Amino acid sequence: MKNQIMLEAEKIKDEMIAWRRELHQIPELGLTLPKTVNFVTKKLDEMGIEYTVYEESSNIVATIGHGDACYMIRGDMDALPIEEKSCESFASTNGCMHACGHDMHTAMMLGAAKLIKAHESELNGVAKLLFQSAEEIFAGAKAAIAGGVMENPHVDSALALHVFSQKPLGTLGGHKVPAAGVYGFRIKLTGQGVHGSSPEHGVDPINTAIHIHLGLQELMSREVSGFDEVALTIGKFHAGSAANIIPETAELEGTLRVFDPVLRERMIQRIHTITQNIAEAYRTKAEIEVLSDVPPLVCDEQENAWSRDVIHEVDDSLIVDEFHAMGSEDFACISELVPATFYMVGAGVENPDERLPQHNPKIRFNEDVLPIGAAIYTTAVLKKLSR
Repeated sequence: MKNQIMLEAEKIKDEMIAWRRELHQIPELGLTLPKTVNFVTKKLDEMGIEYTVYEESSNIVATIGHGDACYMIRGDMDALPIEEKSCESFASTNGCMHACGHDMHTAMMLGAAKLIKAHESELNGVAKLLFQSAEEIFAGAKAAIAGGVMENPHVDSALALHVFSQKPLGTLGGHKVPAAGVYGFRIKLTGQGVHGSSPEHGVDPINTAIHIHLGLQELMSREVSGFDEVALTIGKFHAGSAANIIPETAELEGTLRVFDPVLRERMIQRIHTITQNIAEAYRTKAEIEVLSDVPPLVCDEQENAWSRDVIHEVDDSLIVDEFHAMGSEDFACISELVPATFYMVGAGVENPDERLPQHNPKIRFNEDVLPIGAAIYTTAVLKKLSR
């Protein structure tokens, strides 16, 4: 059985698909999304919805209703620096791609905006819709918070949805801690460059980098319990320009993913200690630059239970199971501040053999998920702010 909002969402499905496909062809990165912002604000203008654009971050905050209570829904809008190979008729051609489905989120949010506006008279409070930038680089939520998104009026609680290409349509995944915290870092090592024939006259940063890499792997194998959920990856190593030159510098870039906040802090401290001590042992200067720093996404248990009831009210055939993964989400910055909940929503294409993981250049999404997302957002808003 589907509720009235789900039936209304299905009536605007084709419109949401058209929005999604247009957005898919204009993917933009990070905190600078001029075409995307222009598209979203144009649609909000057509709907008669008030909004604020944070020019420095490309975040958009739309508001519907009046009152002291405030419930926020969030959808991210940024893309990835991936050349699309999906073969979709509406594939992007600018070297960037919505390979994580944020174009789907933006279309869902616009659909929800249209539905909520149609039911504005039923609201006893403010529905705040955050169209967020820069989730992929973990900068958008922090920028939105710094810009005042949580105030005027103060947000009481929040909800975010994220499509998942490997889950079938009609399924959702939630958890108390659905996503890990992320600590991204760059280690810059400075030695002394020299001709490769006389290494004794220089300080080799490549050698230092190798030992740091090994030290960090031993941190995982000897200081972390097999029962802990931790991933530490060095994904980038850059040094040198020729085979017969010991370079002046070398760089490593890595990422730490962990669910336990206490363990996370200990691991970060050990990364710094191991790096500095090994660098000193090999006469190399080490500098660590923090590239990203987002806590684990911790959901409120009462909001989780309440939102599951909302999902089943939208359509009692929807299935909610567990989702607990090492990926990270900067909605965690919002869930630190207010009771919040987060779900991965199945958007896999019909043939399971054709379902590819997020961030794949050939990924495709099932657009039938759009009314599901819009209906969940809208129903949550109407129930939370009902008169």
